[in-house]
Amino acid sequence: MPIWVRYMAGPLNAIIGRFTFTRYLLASICALSGDFALFLLLNHMGLPPAIAALGGYSGGLVLHWLISVHFVFEMQEPATHAQRIAFILSALIGMAITMALVGGLSGLGMQPAIAKLMAVPVSFLAVYAIRKYGIFARG
Repeated sequence: MPIWVRYMAGPLNAIIGRFTFTRYLLASICALSGDFALFLLLNHMGLPPAIAALGGYSGGLVLHWLISVHFVFEMQEPATHAQRIAFILSALIGMAITMALVGGLSGLGMQPAIAKLMAVPVSFLAVYAIRKYGIFARG
């Protein structure tokens, strides 16, 4: 391999990594939009708010999965069942992080809405790292 190819590999990988993060951010925005739209629809149809929230979250999770495997992470082979399960588990980890931060910060006297806003980037970055370096890591 020519020396210039090895020299350029580091910066090129960094640029590609940034685009992966950007695509993931856009996928998350789309999934959140789908989640919220489905939540509003189900709530408008008369479902209790908690059930509507579960339906919205589940729909958003499916949308995020579809976007992630097709546009965010470069998949050499079709997704495995283990990757699907790990994707769901990573979402549950993100939910747990959010709940812990909102509960803890609210317990310290912070407004719940502000606590939720502070929890979003922490949860987002943790789940992104799990998915990029674990679930969709290239072997």
